[in-house]
Amino acid sequence: MTSLTHIEMTPDEFHSAVLEWFDQHGRKDLPWQQEKLAYNTWISEIMLQQTQVATVIPYYQRFMQRFPDVHCLAEAHIDEVLHLWTGLGYYARARNLHKAANIVSNDFGGEFPLSVDELEKLPGIGRSTAGAILSISSGRRAAILDGNVKRVLARCYAVEGWSGQTAVQKKLWSLAEQNTPHHRVGDYTQAMMDLGATLCTRSKPSCLLCPLQPSCKAFALGVTDKLPSPKPKKVQPVKQTQMLIIRNDEGHVLLAQRPPSGIWGGLWSLPEVQDLRDAPAELGLEIATAEPLEPLRHTFSHYHLDITPVLVSLKDPINCVMEGPPTLWYNTRQPQNIGLAAPVKKLLHTITGASKTGDKP
Repeated sequence: MTSLTHIEMTPDEFHSAVLEWFDQHGRKDLPWQQEKLAYNTWISEIMLQQTQVATVIPYYQRFMQRFPDVHCLAEAHIDEVLHLWTGLGYYARARNLHKAANIVSNDFGGEFPLSVDELEKLPGIGRSTAGAILSISSGRRAAILDGNVKRVLARCYAVEGWSGQTAVQKKLWSLAEQNTPHHRVGDYTQAMMDLGATLCTRSKPSCLLCPLQPSCKAFALGVTDKLPSPKPKKVQPVKQTQMLIIRNDEGHVLLAQRPPSGIWGGLWSLPEVQDLRDAPAELGLEIATAEPLEPLRHTFSHYHLDITPVLVSLKDPINCVMEGPPTLWYNTRQPQNIGLAAPVKKLLHTITGASKTGDKP
C-alpha cells in the first residue's frame, strides 16, 4: 500500500479548491444550464439518475420542446410522457414526474417549493435531488449526494463500506453538508457532480488533475481503486417469459398496457404468458398456431429476463379482445405516441424490417 503526504483541508479550503477548478474546467454548456429554473433543473436531475449525460441530452431536448413548463407536463397524457421517455429506462421516474407536475401545477400554482423538506414530499424527489433543485435554481444552501458526489467524498475521506448502509450514508451526508459553501452554492453543486463525472471516475480516475488530490486519503493510501466500496454482489436470478406477436389482416400488432406500477408500469407491451398452454385462460385468446422465434435477454438492475417472442396466429384475429388490460392494434409503419418497453420497441422494429422484406420476423 502506497503512503503519500496527505493535507487535511478545512471546509473553506475544500469548496474553494472545487470552485476554482470549476471556473477553469467545469461544464457550463449543458442544455439544462442555459436557464437555471427549478423546472429545468428538476427534469434534468431526474433524467440523470443512473443515466449518463451523453444519453440524457437528446431526451432532455425533446422533452423540453414538448413540455416547456410544469403546466404543459401536468396537462399531458401519461402515454405521451412515457413515449418520450422510451429508452431511458427506470420508467417510474417518468410516472413520478407526471404526478409531481400535477401537484406543483394544481397545488402550488406552478411554483416549486423552496425547502428541501417540501420538495421531498413530491413523488420521485429525494433529499439529493431536492438539494440540487434548490441550490442550482435559487442559490439556496442545500447539499447533494448523488453517485458522483458519493464517489468523490468516499475517496477524499477514505470512507469504507457500501453507501447503501445507513451508517455509511450518514457519514457521507455529514461530509456533504460540512463542505457545502454559503456562497455560489449552485456552482459548487455542479462542480462536485462534474468532478465525479470527469475526473474522479469509477475506474482510472485522473487524480493528478483533481483539485482535491492533496487532501485525498484514498490517493495517499493508494486505494482509489478500492473506494467507494462496491455493493455486495448477489447472483442475479433469471426469469422467463413469452411475448406473443399477434397481427391482424392489416399487419398491425396487438399490444396490451401493463399495470400502472411495477416493471414497465403503464407502458405498452406485447401480451405475455409463461406457458402458451395457459394463454386461452389468461388472455381469452384462441391460438391457432404458434412459432417461437429467436430469444433475447433484457437485464434489469436486479434480475435477467429471457424473452421468447412467439409468432402467433389466432382463430379470430380481427375482432379478438384480450381479457384484463387495455389493448390496441399498433401500426408499426405509423407508430402511435405511446410508451413502449425497450425490448418490445426492439421487437417491433424487427417486425417492421421483416415486413418490408417479406420475411417472417
